[in-house]
Amino acid sequence: MTTGISVGSKENVVIQAGGCSIRVLPQFGGKIASIHFRGQELLQAPLAPVASRTHTMPFDAADASGWDECLPSVAACTVKTQAASADVPDHGDLWRVPWTVLDSAPHSVTLSSACFSLPLTLRRRLTIDETKKGARISLDYRLTNTGTAPVPWSWAAHPLFTVAEGDRIILPDSIHTLRLEGSGGNRLGKAGDEIQWPIADLADGFHADLSRAEAPDSGIGDKLFAGPMHPDAAWCVLERPSAGVRIKVTFDANATPYLGLWICYGGWPERPGPKQVCVAPEPATAPVDSLAFTGPWSRTLAPGEWSDWPMHVDLETL
Repeated sequence: MTTGISVGSKENVVIQAGGCSIRVLPQFGGKIASIHFRGQELLQAPLAPVASRTHTMPFDAADASGWDECLPSVAACTVKTQAASADVPDHGDLWRVPWTVLDSAPHSVTLSSACFSLPLTLRRRLTIDETKKGARISLDYRLTNTGTAPVPWSWAAHPLFTVAEGDRIILPDSIHTLRLEGSGGNRLGKAGDEIQWPIADLADGFHADLSRAEAPDSGIGDKLFAGPMHPDAAWCVLERPSAGVRIKVTFDANATPYLGLWICYGGWPERPGPKQVCVAPEPATAPVDSLAFTGPWSRTLAPGEWSDWPMHVDLETL
């Protein structure tokens, strides 16, 4: 079990199959708090006890763990709509508010919640199926505009998979460069720079293998984007020989063309206290964190309109 969860059993929903058990906390942003697979916890443990959140607190003031959904923006920003101006908080709205369980079964659970900065409602169905090699986690999303005017939006999954030094990140062979969103201490450069994959030039003139997880005291915290991904190569693999597990994240490049990649080996939060040691492969609708940063990737839903998309996580023993 993941440590640091200070909530009662009534706030937990557990589903399981194929040697995989998933624990969801509907009252705490619908958070996937634990993915336990064949004796191994796969998600980042809480940096602080899971507790009530406000509409304005920064993400690092909470537990900063597990798997949340970032909507309608990852970065805090202000956006203008036909109806009004909207202030979207850090990592979006949905990790801050309770979700409603619509249905549950031993292998699946469906939840929904509404944003407060923009009139958007997200429904997520989470299912586990046993496979020949382990388990497949399927997530099916539907986002609906419940307002009376068009609404801009962007989404990114936020699964924080724990790692150990020497674990490997594998991207499709077609990926040779990534866009830099941010890098602690500017070690990779500045936002918007093109970064070579997997061997990147560092700002100090040295090189780094971005595909290899570093030691947990390395002080590294980098956010990058790949894409748009090819429909036949929309995936990311995290190989964890230290845990004997292979994690493959796949998604629909026609619906979510980009892959955010958060790599953190003790480099965040920047304040004193516990640090993340994780890799987050984040299927996303945009190659930027801020909804206010517009481009050909920008999306709008008309009143009453919805958008659907899937993603999968395949787990197997190495």
